[in-house]
Amino acid sequence: MTTSIILDVDTGIDDALALMTAVRHPDLDVRAITCVAGNVALPAVVANTHAVLDLAGAGDVPVAAGADRPLVERPRDASHMHGADGLGNAGLPASTREVSSMHAVELMRRVLNESADPVTIVALAPMTNLALLLRTYPEVADRIERVVFMGGSASVGNATASAEFNVWHDPEAASIVLNSGVPATMYGLDVFTRVAVPEPVVARLQQMDDPLARAVGGLLGYRAQVGITDTAALRLIGDAGAVCALAAPHLVRTETWPVQVDLAGLSRGQTIVDRRSSLGEDAVHGRADPWPEVEVTLDVEVAAMVDFFLQTLGCAEAAG
Repeated sequence: MTTSIILDVDTGIDDALALMTAVRHPDLDVRAITCVAGNVALPAVVANTHAVLDLAGAGDVPVAAGADRPLVERPRDASHMHGADGLGNAGLPASTREVSSMHAVELMRRVLNESADPVTIVALAPMTNLALLLRTYPEVADRIERVVFMGGSASVGNATASAEFNVWHDPEAASIVLNSGVPATMYGLDVFTRVAVPEPVVARLQQMDDPLARAVGGLLGYRAQVGITDTAALRLIGDAGAVCALAAPHLVRTETWPVQVDLAGLSRGQTIVDRRSSLGEDAVHGRADPWPEVEVTLDVEVAAMVDFFLQTLGCAEAAG
């Protein structure tokens, strides 16, 4: 069964892998791609998205630019992790695709309203665009099947000790989305940091004749050049894992728990996942409002997801 999706991206290395996976998988119908500042600045996000679509042989998918900064904080990015071009210095040719004249929020609204069935939004970036959509046009919430987002954590953070980068970058936006009433599935750091392609496979990808396979190998191996010493972290499929989990839900284990985003102090940007099995003192003494229930991804079949990722991209030969 085909799932219609809108991808919301901040295209750096792992978003590029996710974009390739989404447009190559036969059961995912990518209706639109919206861009937001995050990993890199907004102009680079748009240029990178177009270049990756060319590499993946994607059709004429509309791409729109959205928010160039968080709702509250100053502009900031993680370009130091993604190379001068935001794609691990892959040197992809500049695309001749044209960005939509519509703002990302307007493109999302149009796709949702024109679709015969509700559409899933796959948010692989700070959720600024989505928060703006839900605040500007709250009536479209009923047109969203669910939001699958790469972000948050039920354990530790990476941007800070407790906060994951996408949520930390714009915690107000994440809070708006999670509290909107739209069903949400969190693919967070708990699984993001586990799905790594074996080093020999990456090496074979880098030597293959297919330009896409070589690019995938380069993207997977790039972080070795920016001082990361954890060898597994060098080969993570990253955001592509959220796309794989959507297309093949049997690869992950999820549980539904109350989740809220902390908006203040040292834990600002943390997704607090309430996994208690009994009432606490906060409930006894009257926690002000119930927290939204979120489907949280807690485990993943790592080897099976890596195989699924490679097969979807037509790179299974590299697995040996």
